[in-house]
Amino acid sequence: MGWYGYRDYVSVAEKQERAAKQLDKLRKKDKALAPVIVEGRKIAKTWWGMAWCTNLESYADFSNRIGRGRGYLRNGCVLDLRIEPGIIRGKVCGSGLYTVGITIDKLADKQKEAIVGAIGHRIDNLEDLISGNFPQEFGEIFLTQRKGLFPAPKEIHLECSCPDWAGMCKHVAAVLYGVGARLDEDPLLFFKLRDIDVSEFIKKSIEEKMRNMMRNAGTVTRRVIEGADIADIFGI
Repeated sequence: MGWYGYRDYVSVAEKQERAAKQLDKLRKKDKALAPVIVEGRKIAKTWWGMAWCTNLESYADFSNRIGRGRGYLRNGCVLDLRIEPGIIRGKVCGSGLYTVGITIDKLADKQKEAIVGAIGHRIDNLEDLISGNFPQEFGEIFLTQRKGLFPAPKEIHLECSCPDWAGMCKHVAAVLYGVGARLDEDPLLFFKLRDIDVSEFIKKSIEEKMRNMMRNAGTVTRRVIEGADIADIFGI
């Protein structure tokens, strides 16, 4: 501890070395450890990863503090990050090893149904959905506050074992940014987090196509009958 109660300055290299040593130590106990590795300056590069980070930064509740987590993430301090339905768990190396738990409220059934109904019949395949290869309006639907797939601040509940009194400490912020990086690797984790069966979107699309095919088939059949000789059809 330095003068006036402030901690002594720790260089980036020292932080990275400390995190690497802690990671090696943890891996001896937990082989399933899932650290977040960020290469380059950009935390996220895909549509889902960037949308997650941009969404967090857009909230006034988070904007003043979430930036503190970027350095921690880039320095390899998020030693473990796991995503389950409705919850994100993380371990972050700082002056100590801290455990982070972030819970997210479940989507209301009506909200989920409205989103699936609005876009489901226009998603052609799973690859387009997870790659972000869809019309811009879909992204707007996903991101609409209180109506879209991305959670609002009041739906995100933060916990960390560190002594920081703030609701969003730098360890929590690092884990939140880490989710964006993790979505680059596997966008389907977003749907897992929101407890959404991604097949619902594709199912809706298939159902719509089948209805269209049946309608078209019915029209063709009527035209054939109307244009044919009735005697020929019935062998009269």
